[in-house]
Amino acid sequence: MEALAIRLSGLDSYAEGAIRVVTFYDTLMRRRVDLPALARASAGLAECVAGIRIHGSGRVLRAAPDGARPQEPAPPASTSTPITLDDEEVGTVWLERPGPAVPLDEVLLDRLAIAAAAVLEKYGPARTTMTDPALAELVIAADCDQAARARALRLLGFAADLPVRVAAVRSRLPLDEVAGMICPARPVKAAPLDDVGVILATTIDPSRFPPGVHAGIGASHAPDLSWRQARTALRFTTPRRPVVHHNDLGAMALLAQLPHSALRDNPDVAAIALIADTPETLETLDAYCTTGSLRQAADLLHLHHSSVARRVEQIGKTLGTDLTDPTGLTRARLALTAWRLLNN
Repeated sequence: MEALAIRLSGLDSYAEGAIRVVTFYDTLMRRRVDLPALARASAGLAECVAGIRIHGSGRVLRAAPDGARPQEPAPPASTSTPITLDDEEVGTVWLERPGPAVPLDEVLLDRLAIAAAAVLEKYGPARTTMTDPALAELVIAADCDQAARARALRLLGFAADLPVRVAAVRSRLPLDEVAGMICPARPVKAAPLDDVGVILATTIDPSRFPPGVHAGIGASHAPDLSWRQARTALRFTTPRRPVVHHNDLGAMALLAQLPHSALRDNPDVAAIALIADTPETLETLDAYCTTGSLRQAADLLHLHHSSVARRVEQIGKTLGTDLTDPTGLTRARLALTAWRLLNN
């Protein structure tokens, strides 16, 4: 089999051969070829089987030098190169050369990987999740006009006829890792914005958020409103309730609209601030407000219910209300939530 370097450039230097490879792929991209065409053209150029694999979809393309699909199982690749988008590996390209690699194989695969990434970015969502924060901010900005928002969504890979959900996330895990877990269906994009991360997706599964991640999920199909809802929902998250959907807040969402001064000056909220200095007292109140039951709170805290009852009675005295009474419990829940909003 004639070596690729000889086939391309005869007696030319390696540099001239590399330039011809680059020109070859530039021409293909101007013709707007798809992935199968890229695989066939690469196989013809290399005179051996060429392959493309996309991680997100699991799609695998192999082409022989004559353009046909090889019937035999794929042998180990003689040379391979990752396809990257937004600094994230989204696929692989390779050659199945029977003998040793030839000098221009790496150049060919490098250009094939770049061309494949361009096709994925332009014509279909790949596995990549991280994106330019400026684009994400344009999508969720309240003062962005619809034409600019639609263009930003297209650049991010979202189809015009699909709704876009938004999540606001605080996490020690990499944001792209979180996005990949919660969005089993593509497309999905993520970007850090100030103190929180934003995730844009066509679907978001709340049950798939990993432990330790706090997230608020917007309800609206409009990305700008969904972002505001997601930020609001994030403020209501707690260690026991780390993921909050805005729809689940109901009238509680109105608390987030109150100014901090009004919350801070409320006597019940001020009383919560006093007991917050004692972690076990605050944890007891949280468990009781969560369950509404002394016995269930005791189970959560791994304490005897009589111990919890004594603590709840003491907390009630601090708050100036009977927490075993439905009205007192409602006051405590509102006060605890309002106190948390002051810190979120």
